[in-house]
Amino acid sequence: METFLIKALQLILSLSILVVVHEFGHYIFARMFKIRVEKFYLFFDPWFALFRYKPKNSHTEYGIGWLPLGGYVKIAGMIDESMDKEQMSRPAEPWEFRSKPAGQRLLVMVAGVVFNLLLAFFIYSMVLFTWNDTYLPLKNVTQGMEFSQAAHRAGFQDGDILLRADNKELERFGVRTLLDVANAEKVTVLRNGEEVQLTMQEGLMENLLKDKEGFAVERIPAVVYQTMEGSAADRAGLTTGDSIVGVNGIATPVFSDLRAVLDDNRNQQVTLDYYRNGTLQTATIEVDSAGTLGFYAMGLGQVYQTVTIEYGFFESFPAGVKLGIQTLKDYVAQFKYVFTKAGASSLGGFGAIGNLFPAQWNWKAFWMMTAFLSVILAFMNILPIPALDGGHVMFLIYEVITRRKPNEKFMEYAQVAGMILLLALVLYANGMDVVRAIFN
Repeated sequence: METFLIKALQLILSLSILVVVHEFGHYIFARMFKIRVEKFYLFFDPWFALFRYKPKNSHTEYGIGWLPLGGYVKIAGMIDESMDKEQMSRPAEPWEFRSKPAGQRLLVMVAGVVFNLLLAFFIYSMVLFTWNDTYLPLKNVTQGMEFSQAAHRAGFQDGDILLRADNKELERFGVRTLLDVANAEKVTVLRNGEEVQLTMQEGLMENLLKDKEGFAVERIPAVVYQTMEGSAADRAGLTTGDSIVGVNGIATPVFSDLRAVLDDNRNQQVTLDYYRNGTLQTATIEVDSAGTLGFYAMGLGQVYQTVTIEYGFFESFPAGVKLGIQTLKDYVAQFKYVFTKAGASSLGGFGAIGNLFPAQWNWKAFWMMTAFLSVILAFMNILPIPALDGGHVMFLIYEVITRRKPNEKFMEYAQVAGMILLLALVLYANGMDVVRAIFN
């Protein structure tokens, strides 16, 4: 329950920041062009609001709704989700959205997307400035990777060290690496000390989405970080830095191998082979009922050599912009898989997004995820779907090109159709969360 609450709180706080910044973009540009903004709300407020405030001599009511599905600004004289037909039936006023030139209206509509991108760039910059950029080069993962079944079918073998996708060096493990591998004709790996070229077949990404096992994880040796007091590992004298390499004569070069052998020897005594200061030693130790020995293992950054790039305050801004643009490119490159059967089944709603946050509060992870979601929100909002900013932009571009406004009735129907489509997508995505929660 505690884990759920921590993730839920992070999700709500992150989305609140993103919504406020997005809507502020619309708000500030509307005010710049002397367009009245009648409401500025975090969350939606059908029937009632948790909080509302209207300053004296102001045309704008500020508030917090009770339905945490986003937020909105109600701009006077605009066909939006409020569907205020009464206002639209009256003659246009000079302070209304519909009375302004198409160029000004276009800027008002794209401002939310622009502000989300600027927010992502700023957050990435401040994360790099505060925590630097520490990563593990793939070439330093000397034990290679442990691959999923779909990756095995594509020709990868556990222990392969990823080197190149076509002629591009694979520097660090992440989404970009996966996209480079999936789109490559040839992938070069280091296998048993020799370079091996694998010919990639089409459909790797679709197979990964279908299997839902991911692509690979770094293999890590079983090196003791700390023993639990009174545990079998403690009684056997294991200490920090001991590297376990075998059980009952079976080689266990990485932690997953050790875990599998121990699982087969629950509640039994085993012979443990391990290195201490370069010397091979042996100990007799009892495996508990859970298939463990009672020690904490070292993490990736403790076993393998990482690289840290430090950024000064002013250096962090171009680096943050570069990271934001690369994140956007990677997300757009992945978006096409949404329209495959496997991709559609992998869609998730608020539950899936909440699970992206760590189980324990971590400010670096929180801000990195907030920046990532800000990039996604910007991209999704600019899609040419009525009811989204991109839908309004599409009609405004049509108006600029043809020099005539689309019919208002058509705009209303398009807005309703867009809202129905978006509602269906929200229900489907969150329904998939429920299905996964029940059957997984």
